[in-house]
Amino acid sequence: MLNIHNLSVSFGGEYLFEEISFRLGAGDRVGLVGKNGAGKSTMLKILAKEMEADTGDIAFEKGVDIGFLKQDIDFVHGRTVLEEAYEAFEEIKSLELQMEDINQKLSERSDYESESYHQLMVDLNDITHRYEILGGYNYQGEAERVLQGLGFKREEFDKLTDTFSGGWRMRIELAKLLLQKNDILLLDEPTNHLDIESIIWLEQFLKNFSGVVVIVSHDKMFLDNVTNRTIEISLGRIYDYNKPYSKYLVLRQEIREQQLAAQKNQEKHIQQTEKLIEKFRAKASKATMAQSLIKKLDRIDRIEVDEEDNATMNIKFPLSIQPGKVVIEAEGVAKSYGEKQVLEGIDLLVERGSKTAFVGQNGQGKTTLAKMIVDEIPYDGNLRLGHNVQLGYFAQNQAEYLDGEKTLLDTMIDAANETNRTQVRDILGAFLFRGDDVDKKVKVLSGGERNRLALAKLLLQPFNVLVMDEPTNHLDIKSKNILKQALQKFEGTLILVSHDRDFLQGLTDKVYEFRNKKIKEYLGDINFYLEQRNIENLRDIERKDQQLTSSKSKENNSYEDQKRLKGLKNKLSKVESKISQLEKEIAEIDVELAINYDEVVSKPDFFDNYQKKKDTLEQLMLDWEHISEELEG
Repeated sequence: MLNIHNLSVSFGGEYLFEEISFRLGAGDRVGLVGKNGAGKSTMLKILAKEMEADTGDIAFEKGVDIGFLKQDIDFVHGRTVLEEAYEAFEEIKSLELQMEDINQKLSERSDYESESYHQLMVDLNDITHRYEILGGYNYQGEAERVLQGLGFKREEFDKLTDTFSGGWRMRIELAKLLLQKNDILLLDEPTNHLDIESIIWLEQFLKNFSGVVVIVSHDKMFLDNVTNRTIEISLGRIYDYNKPYSKYLVLRQEIREQQLAAQKNQEKHIQQTEKLIEKFRAKASKATMAQSLIKKLDRIDRIEVDEEDNATMNIKFPLSIQPGKVVIEAEGVAKSYGEKQVLEGIDLLVERGSKTAFVGQNGQGKTTLAKMIVDEIPYDGNLRLGHNVQLGYFAQNQAEYLDGEKTLLDTMIDAANETNRTQVRDILGAFLFRGDDVDKKVKVLSGGERNRLALAKLLLQPFNVLVMDEPTNHLDIKSKNILKQALQKFEGTLILVSHDRDFLQGLTDKVYEFRNKKIKEYLGDINFYLEQRNIENLRDIERKDQQLTSSKSKENNSYEDQKRLKGLKNKLSKVESKISQLEKEIAEIDVELAINYDEVVSKPDFFDNYQKKKDTLEQLMLDWEHISEELEG
């Protein structure tokens, strides 16, 4: 579908990547990986034709449609969720307006024999045919299916998009892309704002997608489940293998070890040859042989070993002062948003030095309780902080609070106090912002770089209790590991909201599961919790809960429910049969009109009968939609 040849991009005289080439074809599901700032998002922008490379060529097949999910999106205000999703069907909506206009004209005219009336009929037939080919009678149901797959409830469809957070609006944008029938999907961090259930749904959708998918993600499990190819950008080069991420890492390490062994053998051979040259040079009779060996040495292709970018963050979370034994105590804490009760009757005791994980489905109150602990939102009940407790808080959307117009250095200086202002450059350096990097404006940073800056800023405040909500969003896999090591060494108290099993393993000693407005304590690490729940990973919680809900639903169905369900299914079947028959009849009439128009229209009451069939079909389609909704309910 597209070819990339000798592509180069540079910023400030330094190459992000230089003279790289690769090809993408139908069925390729590519994980585009690399460190924060390596050029992944830049590559997506170039492929999406939103940015031009310095040199090189990109050749697209004719008529290829590209869908691009960016990290930052703009929304038109005043649309509902459903209206925004329908924007994906631009041509279908245009055809609907044309059909409506022609039908209006036909209803106002009675000159059935005129040429202009005949032309209107021909136009209507052509437009209707195109409408059917594009799935015009099914697009509304398809939009609802995708929105529900991405976590929206039916009662939210008519709410304005303005009332949703940035993360939920990102889901709407993703839904539009999936509905557009693009040939190429470019997805920049698609799982950052999705809960486990929606991630599982998206994985299945992408695995069944027949076009090209290029995904920038730091979710190792998502990459392994979806991709069949990995392209890593590292130090200006790319490494391209037909393997999902984990298998790619193993393969690349094996190849590098082979390169090192081959390079070592070649160096040994070169050294032996050089010794012979020195030895033969001393003898006149061997001078010709020495020259021959020198030429042979010059012709050798030196084996190169793939470079590795080993630059890593150097994080240490210092303890401000020692707090009392009990740092947080909650009794009967509750929280509701309007009529929606999120948490109720929560009792919690957090002791000094403990490391606690909050896990569970999105919307179960993990972030809500974290915000209550740091006193960011009001709540009911009693929640007390212990003696000498100083809280540090890293919010899920922490990077959004950064001022895009400030430089990195100004951001840090403004957040510093008299005691640590002189350490600002050192802290930035520890987070891989060195030299001229500190003079960059925040708005030019990638998502991962902004998260690193937000973490660096966190170190400027004193704390002994650290509350972190999804701190690994946007962080590359190496940076996640460095952050994990720093948190393991942190001598204070840690509360961590996360759904990343790899990150949580070996990091916490207590797990609170959020479920049905309550929390349940598990005295062990994440592996102990998963054992107790008899599941392999956090995603299985979602599957298990779905099965449980389904099972309970079946148990609670009364005889009357079963009877009603059967009746609806029969009703739907009959409507589908009538729709099929009418569509066939209308299609046959359309064919007759095209072949022998004059004879067909001369029949008594032809147009009245023809229009009646179309009206009946439209009503049946509405009936089908209503019955389907009842069945889904």
